Amino acid sequence: MLIPNKFESMAQERSAWWALYTRHQHEKTVAEMLSAKGFEVFLPLYESERQWKDRVKKLSLPLFPCYVFVREEGNRQLQAVTTPGVHMILSRGERVALIPEEEIQGIRRIVEEPCRVEPHPFLKCGERVRVTRGCLEGVEGILVRRKNVYRLVLSVHTLAQSVAVEVDASDVEPVAGAELAGALLGGEYAEGKRFQPMFSHA
Repeated sequence: MLIPNKFESMAQERSAWWALYTRHQHEKTVAEMLSAKGFEVFLPLYESERQWKDRVKKLSLPLFPCYVFVREEGNRQLQAVTTPGVHMILSRGERVALIPEEEIQGIRRIVEEPCRVEPHPFLKCGERVRVTRGCLEGVEGILVRRKNVYRLVLSVHTLAQSVAVEVDASDVEPVAGAELAGALLGGEYAEGKRFQPMFSHA
């Protein structure tokens, strides 16, 4: 159901990123249509190998299935949500759920560099580190270890989803004040709060 007065209340949030929830396997089509409408669109992809009967095929898949990130300078949420393939805009209460710029930029960095990136189970807490050298210098995330492989996990808290990229343990350093930041985030996300659909389109 579309509620016009909610659109009016969002006029001051024109330059922020927000997330659209799409139909399954419609992310690329939605992203193309939104771009044609003049929206700034971010659809992070990763390569995945799938074994077919006679060969291995590389597929380009969304890192966040069923989600497309959007930013625009006007009050055009209605144009976005009525795009074919879009179900709704994510929200918190009466307002669009905004995606922090640093989360978008972190994801953008790892998909633009020649790194091995893939979806990862959502992480809310852990040892927060910063990459100190290499193509991902300056990117922050949570460091996890699986056997002898270290991964940097980046999260989009609004979606409660994470992605991971392999890093060298010698290329990272602890982030000062990360424990405080984690505690502040924990108050909002640790309880497993769910974001609500603000504008939906049947």
